[in-house]
Amino acid sequence: MTDIKLFSDYGERPWTVAPDGNQRRVLLHTPELMLVEFAFEKGAIGALHSHPHVQASFVAEGRFEVTIDGTSQTLEQGGTFIVPSGLTHGVRALEKGRLVDSFAPARQDFISN
Repeated sequence: MTDIKLFSDYGERPWTVAPDGNQRRVLLHTPELMLVEFAFEKGAIGALHSHPHVQASFVAEGRFEVTIDGTSQTLEQGGTFIVPSGLTHGVRALEKGRLVDSFAPARQDFISN
């Protein structure tokens, strides 16, 4: 397991522009699990989508309207949500904010190296 990075300091990894125009950075990952930070400006949309990965998310900053499988709820800093595999979901930033998402297994489409 020596080739897997086990620790990362905040800000160590670079931000990249996601296809929806928001910012993201992969914090750490193994084949089984990935941790990713997303940054949104006020009014930004994380478009409705689905994927086979299980996703758990933490609102690190801001306030978001989160929609999962047709049900919406507003979550503020400290709020959390889980998206089971295959469910359609998305977010709208009600104010500038950040989400920290975990994915199982890792999202290979997010790994550029």
